[in-house]
Amino acid sequence: MDTIKLFIISLLTRIKTEKGQTLVEYALIIVLIALAALVAMKYLGTAVSNTYSNATSQLAKP
Repeated sequence: MDTIKLFIISLLTRIKTEKGQTLVEYALIIVLIALAALVAMKYLGTAVSNTYSNATSQLAKP
C-alpha cells in the first residue's frame, strides 16, 4: 500500500513539474515573439509611414 502511495505521489510531482516547465517555455516563446514584433516595427515603421504618406499625397492631387 505504501508503494502505491509513493508511486502516485511521484506521478503527481512529475506532472506539476512538467506544467511549470511548459509555462516557462510558453513565456519564453511570447517574449521572443514580442521582441521580433518590436524589431520589425522599428525597422518597417518608417517604410510603412512613407508609403502611406506617398499614397495620401497622390490621392490629394487634383
